[in-house]
Amino acid sequence: MNYAHSGSCLRRPARRLALLILVGLSLASLGVGVVAQWAHARPTDPDRDDRRIAIMVSAWMDRHHLSEMHVDDEVSRRTLTKFTETLDPVKLFFFQSDIEDFAHEKSQIDDYVLNGDVTLAKRMFDRFLQRVQERIAVAQNLVDAEHDFLLDEEMIRDPEKMTYATTEAEADERWRKRVKYDLLRLTADDVAHGEAVERLRKRYRSIRRNWEQTNNDELLELFLSALTTSFDPHSSYMSPSSLENFMIQMGLELDGIGASLQSKNGETIVKRIIIGGAADKDGRLKIDDIITGVAQGNDGEFTDIVEMKINDVVQLIRGEPGTIVRLEVDPADKTGTKILDITRARIELKDSEARSAIVERAPRTGVAAAEPQPSAADNQATGSSGEQAVGAGDTAFKIGVVSLPSFYMDMDGRRSGNPNFKSTSRDVRRLLEDFNQQGVDLVVMDLRFNGGGSLPESVATTGLFIDQGPVVQVKGTDGRVRPYEDSEPGQVWSGPLIVLINKFSASASEIFAGAIQDYDRGIIVGDHSTHGKGTVQELKNLGQRISNFNPPNYGALKMTIQQFYLPGGDSTQSRGVVSDIELPYRTTYWEGIGEADLDYAMEFDRVDPLPHERYRAASRQMVEGLKERSAQRCETAEFFTKERRKIKRYLSSLEEATVTLNREKFLAEREEVNAEKDQEEIFEKMQGDDHPVFPLESGHPLAPYNEEVMAIALDYLELLAGNQVAVTR
Repeated sequence: MNYAHSGSCLRRPARRLALLILVGLSLASLGVGVVAQWAHARPTDPDRDDRRIAIMVSAWMDRHHLSEMHVDDEVSRRTLTKFTETLDPVKLFFFQSDIEDFAHEKSQIDDYVLNGDVTLAKRMFDRFLQRVQERIAVAQNLVDAEHDFLLDEEMIRDPEKMTYATTEAEADERWRKRVKYDLLRLTADDVAHGEAVERLRKRYRSIRRNWEQTNNDELLELFLSALTTSFDPHSSYMSPSSLENFMIQMGLELDGIGASLQSKNGETIVKRIIIGGAADKDGRLKIDDIITGVAQGNDGEFTDIVEMKINDVVQLIRGEPGTIVRLEVDPADKTGTKILDITRARIELKDSEARSAIVERAPRTGVAAAEPQPSAADNQATGSSGEQAVGAGDTAFKIGVVSLPSFYMDMDGRRSGNPNFKSTSRDVRRLLEDFNQQGVDLVVMDLRFNGGGSLPESVATTGLFIDQGPVVQVKGTDGRVRPYEDSEPGQVWSGPLIVLINKFSASASEIFAGAIQDYDRGIIVGDHSTHGKGTVQELKNLGQRISNFNPPNYGALKMTIQQFYLPGGDSTQSRGVVSDIELPYRTTYWEGIGEADLDYAMEFDRVDPLPHERYRAASRQMVEGLKERSAQRCETAEFFTKERRKIKRYLSSLEEATVTLNREKFLAEREEVNAEKDQEEIFEKMQGDDHPVFPLESGHPLAPYNEEVMAIALDYLELLAGNQVAVTR
C-alpha cells in the first residue's frame, strides 16, 4: 500500500511515495477491517519477519533521514535510553542494576539492528515484565494498607530528578508513596475511599495484564520507534495495526459498529457513539455502557474481554460491512446484562471533517443576534435543519466559521482513481461556496487542535484563499529547495479572514496559517504560537519493498525526509507561527506540548524567500489596532482575568519538584491548580461529533474565548471598512 503524490518534490512517480505531514494522528478504538482472533501471549523470540523489518527500518534511517545522521553508537545510546523510558517513564519498575546490565550493550544496538538482531528488545522486555509483576504485587498489598494522610511527606513529581531504585526497600517505599498519591487524587475528585481502593486494585491489575498481553508486533514497534525517535520526534515504525488505524484517520472512513471505546481500570467503556454509524442506528448501545464480551456472527462463542488490552478488543469488534458482531454489555443504567447483535457498516467520521456555522452579529458592540447556525453546506452533510439566525436586522454582519480538525485525504481512494475521494480542500471549498451564497462578511478558520495531516491538502486548502503563488517550500537531504505552489487562478473566498490557532495546531495547519500570514491575507489569533512542527514525513510501506504482488504485511516506516519553509523563507520548526493577536489562555503554557519540548527536535532555520503577493489585509497598523482593542477587553473581562490567575498558578507549580502527600495541603494545591483535569475538560469540549462547531452558548467553557474572537472579527470588519486598499469582497 504505497501512495502516489503529485507534488513537485516527488522524486520518482514510479516509487508511489506518500509525503505527509503528521502530528499526533491516531485512532483509538474505532472498528474497521478483518477480525483478528485475540490470544493472551507474551512476545516470542524474534522471527525472520522481525529481522527483515529491522534491517529495512535501520537501513532507510541510516541512509535517507533528513538529519543525515547514521545508525551509529550515538543513536545506539539514544535508542537504549528511549526504549527504557518507553517501558518505564516514571522509574517505578526497573532497578538501577537492570539499567547497568542493559548499559553493557549501549554501543552495540546499531550493529544489532543493521544486521536484523532485535533480541535485546525481548531480553529487556522480559526483565521489565518480571519487574512489573513484582511491583504490582507490592502495589496491590499497599492499596489495602493504612496510610497516614496527616504526615507532611512529599513525592518527587519529575522523573528526570529521580534515580532508579537500588534496593527492594527503596522500590517498596517509592510505590508506597505512589499508591498514597493515587488515593489522594481519586478522593480529591470526591471518590469514596472504599471505591478508590477498588479502582486502584483494578488499575494496577490492568497495568500488569496490559503489559502481559504485548505481542511481537507491538514490542517490535516500541523498540524500532525508540530507534527512529532517536533521530527526531516524528519518525516512527508503524506496526500493521497502527498503519491500519492511520489510514482510517486519513480517509475518514471505517468499517465497524461506529463506537469509540476507552479502557479504564480493566473495563472497556463506550466513550462515544458516532452519529450515523451502525451502533447509533441500532440505538441500543449507550455511552458509559461496559462491554464485557464479544462474539462473531449469530452463533459464535463469546470471548471474555475483561482486562483485555483495548487494541485487542478493537480487533475483535472490527469487521466487514454486513457482518454481525454480538456484544455482551453491562448497561450504564444498571438494568442487567444484555446481548446486542449489531450489523457492521461503512461509517464516515464526520467529527473529523470540516464543519461550518454562521454567526450573526450587530455591526457595533451590542447584543448577539443568535447562537451560531450550521451553514447550508454543513446541513447537507449532517442532515440538520438549516434554520437561519434571526433578529439582528438587515445590517447584521455574518461571520462564517469553519472548524477543521485535520487535513485529511483518502489516499486509497485517490490511488484507485475514485473521482469522489475524501479530501479537506474539497470539503472546505464547498463550505466557502455556501458562505458566498449566503452573503457571509468574514470567515474564521478554526485550526485549534488541528494536528496536521496531508501536505498536498494543506497547499490546496490555502489556495482557496489566495490567487496563485507559493504556499510552502521544502528542502531535503540534497539541500535543494522546492516550492509547492497554488497554480489554480482565483480565490474561492476573497473576503476578510481570521485563522484561529493554539499550541496544538501543528504541521499542515502551520503551513496554512503561516502562508496566510506571509501573504498578509488574514489575521492569526490564539495562543502565542502554533506547535512548531516544520518537518515532512514519508510513509514507506515495508511489505511492498519486498514484493508488489501480494506483499507481506510488515507495517510502515514514517521517516522525516524534508523540512518545510513558508513563502517568506522562515521555517516553522520549533518556533511555530506566532499569532498576530495573542489571547491569554492556558494551552500556551502547558508543559511538554510544543516541538521545542521534544527530544531531538530539529533546529529552526531559514531559506531564501520566494516572490509572493501581499494582500495588505493585515497591515502592521491594522494588527496593532486590533491588538490594542482586544487587550483592553481582555484586561477587564472576567474570563481572561481568571485565565491569567490560572496561568500564574500553573507556572508556579512547574517550579515545584515535589508534590505533597498531606491531604489538607494536597486538596488546597489541587483547588489552585489541576492541570490534568483542565486538559481533559478542554480536549473533551473540542472533540466528538456532538460538540458545536463554534460554541457560544452560555455556560460552555469556551464561549467567552470564542466571544472575544467574534469581537475581534467585528473590529476587523470595521477597520477594513475604512481602509480602501484592504482586501474587499
